Amino acid sequence: MDNGELAVSCFDKGFNCSQSIVGTYGPGLGLDRETALRLAAAFGAGVGRTGDMCGAVSGSLMVIGLKFGTVDTKDNAAKEKTYKLAQEFMSKFKDQNGSLVCKNLLGCDLGTPQGYQYAKDQKLFDTICPKYLRDAADILDVILQASEDSQAFPMLNSPFLI
Repeated sequence: MDNGELAVSCFDKGFNCSQSIVGTYGPGLGLDRETALRLAAAFGAGVGRTGDMCGAVSGSLMVIGLKFGTVDTKDNAAKEKTYKLAQEFMSKFKDQNGSLVCKNLLGCDLGTPQGYQYAKDQKLFDTICPKYLRDAADILDVILQASEDSQAFPMLNSPFLI
């Protein structure tokens, strides 16, 4: 099972899109499963169910920060690398899907009760969101693999396979 499939499996279990990405990659980057899921919990459905930035995107940006971010305020090279990779991810995702914004991707505003109900009624969470999770994981895998000292993050022992 690749990372895209693992993220979709996590999503199918009821975790939001952001949790599904961070939950797939976080443990391979030293973040325990529970912390990964809690960290990303508020970013689903377009950040706090506002329909803004897609949770698969925000989760992927958290993974990039986790892998490449710095805690040294003087490490400008790491900061610039992190920003560059974040911009690369967002550019590729937008090129593939036309937007970074959840309400544009789904064609409804999850921030309203009517929009959320529409998404449920039309089964958008089952039919459209998995594609965005796979796309995010595929782009993230390329970015992580292309970066020095990076490796693929197949989570063969992922808790989401259970």
